[in-house]
Amino acid sequence: MATKESFSLNGEHLLKKVKELIAEGNVRKITITDKSGKELMSLPLTIGVVGVLLAPVLAAVGALAALVGECTITVEREEDAPKQE
Repeated sequence: MATKESFSLNGEHLLKKVKELIAEGNVRKITITDKSGKELMSLPLTIGVVGVLLAPVLAAVGALAALVGECTITVEREEDAPKQE
């Protein structure tokens, strides 16, 4: 099961927030939209995505942050399945 959460922020804080979300580890997908709702970037994240593979993604997010003023990040998180006894 997954939950969705949205954050509105300025482009200058975009890269920092994306890095924080990736570091949390339970994020399945990050979608960045502009203030009119147009999807600018969608980042599917899997458990196997680490270090070297994230560098080009973070560079693209940094470039996007320089271009957009206000944007919204929608985060899809995986919920831990309840343990059955």
